[in-house]
Amino acid sequence: SCSRFITIICRCLTTRYGILLAIAMKQSLAIVASTLAVVEAGSGAAAKWANPVNLRRHLSYEKVAGYSPNSQVTDQCAIDLDQAAIESQLLLKTPESFENARAIYNKGGNSKSYALITITNGLTSAVNKGDPILGKNAEGLEIRGKAYQDYVQGATQIKVQYSTTDIQETYVECQVGALVETNMVGCFVDNGAITIGDDTMSYAYTPAEDNRNGRTIAGFSTGARDKMRLTCKGCPYTDFAYFYNYYGTDEYAHEFVEAAFEGRRTQFDNGNADFSQYDYIGKEQIIKKATAYMNTFMYVIREYEDALDDCERSCMNCNEGSVHAWDEGVCFYTGSIEGLDGQASGKLLHELADKRCANFKTCGSEGFDLSGPSKLNYDMFSLFAMGNYQIQSGNCAAARTTTNEIISKMYIPMIQGTLRYAYKVGQLSGGEKEKAEGAVFAAAVLPRIHAANPAAAETIYQNMKVGAPSTDFAAVKGAFESAYEHMGVTCGEVGGLWSDADNNYYAGMEPCDDATLFASTNEVEANSSNVLAVILGSVFGGLFAIVLIMWFVEKRRAKKTMAELAVFKATGDDIKDLN
Repeated sequence: SCSRFITIICRCLTTRYGILLAIAMKQSLAIVASTLAVVEAGSGAAAKWANPVNLRRHLSYEKVAGYSPNSQVTDQCAIDLDQAAIESQLLLKTPESFENARAIYNKGGNSKSYALITITNGLTSAVNKGDPILGKNAEGLEIRGKAYQDYVQGATQIKVQYSTTDIQETYVECQVGALVETNMVGCFVDNGAITIGDDTMSYAYTPAEDNRNGRTIAGFSTGARDKMRLTCKGCPYTDFAYFYNYYGTDEYAHEFVEAAFEGRRTQFDNGNADFSQYDYIGKEQIIKKATAYMNTFMYVIREYEDALDDCERSCMNCNEGSVHAWDEGVCFYTGSIEGLDGQASGKLLHELADKRCANFKTCGSEGFDLSGPSKLNYDMFSLFAMGNYQIQSGNCAAARTTTNEIISKMYIPMIQGTLRYAYKVGQLSGGEKEKAEGAVFAAAVLPRIHAANPAAAETIYQNMKVGAPSTDFAAVKGAFESAYEHMGVTCGEVGGLWSDADNNYYAGMEPCDDATLFASTNEVEANSSNVLAVILGSVFGGLFAIVLIMWFVEKRRAKKTMAELAVFKATGDDIKDLN
């Protein structure tokens, strides 16, 4: 019947795949509507739909490794170009190249580019953040920008943020900062004039020094105190709190990286590392992985949390800011190098998931292959699309559930990385490179393990820390597995360390079994509950016995008192009779 058909359709649309189908249908209808608007442009009713601003919202944003953003995030995606520049300098392993890498880490070069210019006679009027500013490059071509922040009339030094495009390959043409190889094609000329509104003013600056960046990998950590613990609506964010509580500082990732650059010991409450024990080989691995898997990792989570902070329930047209934050999270997870389809080799978390799946036989859509995209990324991008749709539609509670699932999965490559190098060091006699890799992967996940099982975190740390005298890979594996259920991670998602030579899992590194693992965990919890029950039973039983004894004593005392009263009464009556 018709009603039965409608019921079936409604049930389908409540599933994950139904939601994804709805997203695809929504996007297809948007394209059709926009196309019709173009055809009918010119008639008054259709003119507003033919407006390029309205069309751009549906049609002009390039995909990010297959994900369809609903806002312009090309500038955010470009943060992986900083990561690539850092790694290229670290690879040279010289004092100068390490200083170059450190400068790029702290000052950037590819994201949120701006020019710091000096206005000759000061601003003729106040300027608001985002106001359009026009100038020219060295070849006389027009360069567009906008005010970086508010400025009062008379201000002599201002920041002009360069405009970015929707096309990733040419998103901005002024990339300087601390980069060794710069691009100044789209930078303002050193001396010239800018136009703000109706006013034209002369300015001067030094392009090689004053073209800077407002978004850096270091900033992901140095700004964490306010953005993740103190001033955000949802502060403190749960996962950031795990790391803050464990390491004892908001800037734990920055401290880890800077200590490696300086070759010194970190200053943490827990999980310290002494990088004076490493040469360039070890420091390279620490820095290249910590910048991506500690600094950027937590900022990805921050963007998803920020999207939820501003999500308005049951409102279809109120969540553009939240959708933009969500798109930013996907960009920081993926980067720009991955391309439109995600087939290229990037530098951030997307690429890490694809690398580790080949080591743990978790590639492919089913998670049983040794090559191709990781099962993790298949799952993540389904969740990214679903979360985008949930936020757009104001289903904030569902987006919260989706976000929690995303965050749980993000720890999987960190677990895999630690396990891989625990085996390489403990069983295959790995050197400084392998030890450093194991130490940084462990550092990227230890606080989360500690929140689930402090004893397990200590086991992992003692085996994987910088300078560990020995590494027991089996102990590390068991410690991780004890925390899986609390983390929302399964044995199948992590997989087992695969030996290509043996065409089998390494002995002792096979995948664990969820049923057995969680059953044993539940048994331990049940035994703990039984012990508690016995203790409580004994305590309450003892109390009951005491109360019962007291009741009998009181009862006997009451009987004795009544008897005495009876005797007294009888004696009194006898006296009356004598009288």
